[in-house]
Amino acid sequence: MSNIIVWLIWIAAAFSCIASAAGVITFRNPFYSALALIGNLAALAVLYLLLGGEFVAAGQVLVYGGAVMVMFLFVIAYLGDKTDEAPWAGGPSWQIVGAVLAAAAVGTEVIFAIASTSGSSLKHSAAIGRSFGSPEQIGRLFLTDHLIAFEVTSIVLLVAAVGGVVLGSHARATEDDARA
Repeated sequence: MSNIIVWLIWIAAAFSCIASAAGVITFRNPFYSALALIGNLAALAVLYLLLGGEFVAAGQVLVYGGAVMVMFLFVIAYLGDKTDEAPWAGGPSWQIVGAVLAAAAVGTEVIFAIASTSGSSLKHSAAIGRSFGSPEQIGRLFLTDHLIAFEVTSIVLLVAAVGGVVLGSHARATEDDARA
């Protein structure tokens, strides 16, 4: 009976993850897209919980669903509603073709990488130690093996926040000039 409940939760979380991801890219209003992204991050946290990654699920909700999304919503609110000013409105359709080709290439690479490295290991479960996913192990990995990626991510987020402020102040200045 418990396996049925786990499968039902997994199916619901997977469906909501796919539906909210589709909402992120289809909503024209950036606030709705950001809210759909929060739903996507919450559905991913549920999937992490089902995989036994409690710390990763908590980090997903606190860091991404909380801090990063607050920053995204702040930048969206600061820039204002720019849904009528789409950057490629009426532009060439080669961008859509390029995006589809790039997505297909990345998907093919992922499938090839999984198929070439897994072999028959997907048929057998791996032995996972009790320290797997612990805060100590994750902290050690972040501050040793993945320190550069961790710091680059923080710099990218800082640049995005500063860029949002600069774009917002430039947009406000041009609106004030137009009114005067």
